[in-house]
Amino acid sequence: MTQTQRRIFLTEYLIREDGSLKNTDIPAQEEAQKRLLRSLMNIRPPRPVPEEFLTVQDAYLQQELAEKGTVSLADLSPIQPGICLWQGDITRLAVDAVVNAANSAMLGCFIPCHGCIDNAIHSAAGVQLRLECARLMEGQQEPDPPGGARITKAWNLPCRHVLHTVGPIVRGPLTGRDCSLLEDCYRSCLALASEHRLKSVAFCCISTGEFHFPAEEAARIAVRTVRSFLEEDGKGMEVIFNVFKDRDREIYRELLE
Repeated sequence: MTQTQRRIFLTEYLIREDGSLKNTDIPAQEEAQKRLLRSLMNIRPPRPVPEEFLTVQDAYLQQELAEKGTVSLADLSPIQPGICLWQGDITRLAVDAVVNAANSAMLGCFIPCHGCIDNAIHSAAGVQLRLECARLMEGQQEPDPPGGARITKAWNLPCRHVLHTVGPIVRGPLTGRDCSLLEDCYRSCLALASEHRLKSVAFCCISTGEFHFPAEEAARIAVRTVRSFLEEDGKGMEVIFNVFKDRDREIYRELLE
């Protein structure tokens, strides 16, 4: 199969699977096709899927990754011992784990092609990630609270694992409770990584997007918490602060240099 044939196969399957989508037309343009496929994967609930779909999906996502290119720890230069700063797409990082800023449902973002990191990670990983997250949440009556961490496979991402953490949502002025919960997110992820003997972890900017945590204060908490963990418990672990915006890169560079 060519990449176009894979994309059409996957799109047609997802349209057939959901009766409400039967009148959906597949556009002729490549980028529009990619957007439609990602949208259909984003809105798909966690339910079983045939092996043939997974085989084609995995081949499609692996080719997309090959075209984007991967970035390994060896490609990065430490800004200080044990800490790197890298600006780019977190779904390209070939490290032991990347951190996903999840929502409390812990099932990924269901908004088609949304710009959050949760959507990006689930879209690049494939439908298996949502299925695994659903298994983690089975029997849990309450949403996941802020400050904890869970670990899953990475599936079609180049990293080995994904660490999922729910950050605090800031409503109004920043509170001490907000700051404490954000610190808990970083500590929980690092402790879980250490428990699973992971040696390299890439953090996104937890809570600073849709959850409205002020970027500068969030970065100060992140750097302080990571430094403290590396000094006390994380000997040999490498941490990457992954940023996407130029402003976030400037904030972290000032703090770390």
